[in-house]
Amino acid sequence: MKIVFTRLFVLAVCLFAAPVCAFAADLVVSVTDAAGKPVSSAVVTFTPTGGAAVPAGLKTAVYTLTQKSLKFAPYVLAVPAGATVNFPNQDRVNHHVYSFSKVQPFQFPLYGQGKTRTMKFDHAGTVAVACNIHDSMSAYIRVIDTPYFAMTDISGRVTLKGVPDAAGTLSVWQPLMDAPEHTVSRALNAGKSPAQTFSVKVRDGGFPISGAY
Repeated sequence: MKIVFTRLFVLAVCLFAAPVCAFAADLVVSVTDAAGKPVSSAVVTFTPTGGAAVPAGLKTAVYTLTQKSLKFAPYVLAVPAGATVNFPNQDRVNHHVYSFSKVQPFQFPLYGQGKTRTMKFDHAGTVAVACNIHDSMSAYIRVIDTPYFAMTDISGRVTLKGVPDAAGTLSVWQPLMDAPEHTVSRALNAGKSPAQTFSVKVRDGGFPISGAY
């Protein structure tokens, strides 16, 4: 009986103290191109109007951008600001990984198979990554300043977990999107909105110019 009373009391507090105890829910987002085809590797974020702190556990999670078969994997990596990214080389050849992006310029001079380098990313934005030896290698690290983010899969869908019942901005970023800063956004009251769909224009082939970041 005491447990039931405690739960009712907490519920009452949340009802009358909103938005401090705003309820959280999952938000499903779909991203398609102009032809209705799913867009993968799109980073979807929800940023409450008042901002939201990124939990320490999210910052200390393991994030990896691997060099394998003369490619970076994944092509797009989303991480929270304050996270550290591992750059292991699984190729038999050396790589010289670098970025000239204003958000986080860095260079890892030649290192070989079985070796790893790490870099902490403290500022939100886009980091274009390349190899100074193999020009065909390209990848992007999207650094996020909200805890509510995820990346679309091959179906173009994603579920943002535990989004608060609050006003904010829902954004989609993808390096091949033909939009200012490769981003489209809309105002949203997450707690009162159904599943969201974005139709975006995506470039045909090629990679965005890293200097754009």
